Amino acid sequence: MPKIESSPLISIILVTWNSATYLSHCLESLSLQTFKDFEVIVVDNGSTDGTLDGLESRWSEVTMQVLRLGENKGFAAANNLGARLARGQWLALLNPDAFPAPEWLEQLLRAAESHPQACFASRQVQAGAPHLLDGEGDAYHVSGLAWRRGYGLPVSPADEIEEVFSPCAAAALYPRQAFLEVGGFDEEYFTYHEDVDLGFRLRLQGVPCYYVPRAIVQHVGSASTGKQSDLSVYYGHRNLVWTFFKDMPAGLFWLYLPLHLAMNLFYLIYFTLKGQGRAIWRAKREALLGLGAMLRKRKEIQRQRRVSAKEVYRLMEHDWLARLKVRQQRRRSG
Repeated sequence: MPKIESSPLISIILVTWNSATYLSHCLESLSLQTFKDFEVIVVDNGSTDGTLDGLESRWSEVTMQVLRLGENKGFAAANNLGARLARGQWLALLNPDAFPAPEWLEQLLRAAESHPQACFASRQVQAGAPHLLDGEGDAYHVSGLAWRRGYGLPVSPADEIEEVFSPCAAAALYPRQAFLEVGGFDEEYFTYHEDVDLGFRLRLQGVPCYYVPRAIVQHVGSASTGKQSDLSVYYGHRNLVWTFFKDMPAGLFWLYLPLHLAMNLFYLIYFTLKGQGRAIWRAKREALLGLGAMLRKRKEIQRQRRVSAKEVYRLMEHDWLARLKVRQQRRRSG
């Protein structure tokens, strides 16, 4: 590894798990960045497909640390390990199946100059269909549902930075100090929804999120776990319950708890009818079993909250039919 005289401005964390198909493309994209003052920290969750074979020698021009965990500790824990190793002022999280355009880091840092105490979401486009969005940050509904803003819609020419609820961690930038102060990702989540939870907790601490449309990344998406797989249903629907119970300010919590319960009932029926009943019922059972621990975390999170419930509510989705309207919009654009 090349000797470094001073700490880089940005530490890029790549969490890998059987990512050999995509990692070289990702690292090549990083080697072409117009902004060069960064290090790459690869944290491997026990890959068995040769993901790390010859990695340092093949990418000797990239300042890189490689941490081999030997087992899959999950996306959340692996990123936290990378954050503790990082030396940069900023943490850039990037999935190995995400391929940033050359000006990705430069555009994020330009936004950071105007908003130095914020985190940032990239414009993600679908790697197989770059005219379609993969996401413009994350939306959070008052019911506890979350989704990637704009997913499946045509890429628009809009290039104005705008505030969104939280970043998608497949391609995001965080102030390292703020990330560490809130404890990073909740490692009990393992994977899925952990970025929404982190963005929520940062927002409660007064750290907003901005979407930077000129920071462009092509993203394959769910390359390791599969879209709508039993694994994604289980972790996603367990963890969204925990996020609601941990993070929602008290007034909003009691106001929208009936809607949250109704939403959970709907998805129990929906996934059961789809043939994924085992995954969704297990998710809700484990969510209930873990509520005691989450409520204990809630006490500390809410005790340290620095912004009003009104300010948090401002960035949430409020329409009860918002998720259905998003789906209809995608169908029309497709």
